[in-house]
Amino acid sequence: MFRSDTRSSAPDSHSRGGAFARLRRQSVRWLETASAALAARASLRRVAGVGAVALLALSNVTPETPALGAASGKVYLTLDEALKLALPECTLEKRVVYLTKEQLARVALLAGCESDSAIARPYIGTKDGKLVGTVYVDAHKVRTSKETLLVLVAPDGKVARIELLAFGEPEEYAPKAEWYAQFVGKVLDDELELRRGLRGIAGASLSARATTNAVRRMLALHKVLGEVPKPEEKRL
Repeated sequence: MFRSDTRSSAPDSHSRGGAFARLRRQSVRWLETASAALAARASLRRVAGVGAVALLALSNVTPETPALGAASGKVYLTLDEALKLALPECTLEKRVVYLTKEQLARVALLAGCESDSAIARPYIGTKDGKLVGTVYVDAHKVRTSKETLLVLVAPDGKVARIELLAFGEPEEYAPKAEWYAQFVGKVLDDELELRRGLRGIAGASLSARATTNAVRRMLALHKVLGEVPKPEEKRL
């Protein structure tokens, strides 16, 4: 700030020059402080980036494995936890299958709804050399956010287990465990529909519909992957 000489109404040139010098020094110090803050922020970003890479490595998340985190809403179970519940003491084999256009069309026809991905990643569980079940994971939109489900399909094609992994919508719209339990023992048929073999959810119809479509989609996918292509007929 400029100081006025209380003894005279005319400004003193020496005082004014000193004020300018102090102001210049303050400006320099402010610029140095701002530069240091920006450098520190950039350093933190670099560290955060390294930390994120390390976290991905530790959690075994790959581009082939959908991550469950803040973007997925509330996480109820991790994929590893759900796999251990679904296939305890089993040897797991993860497969990656690229569906053809014909297979995608067949899945949509059987399920009665479209599939969002042409890549299937089933987990095959065996014990003592025998097939125990096949696990599928489906992440799908409910209203504006996603629900992620795990379904265990038994060798006979029935739903053996269903687990809610993550739910992005408000928690009051998440179905209860008792509601999910009604899918166990179901197969892919006309009864696997709301208001037929499945009861709906009052106030959460979108959640019920999204879950039903997902289970139908996973059962249809399981059926298509198990189908043996028919040999082409040769005309004589």
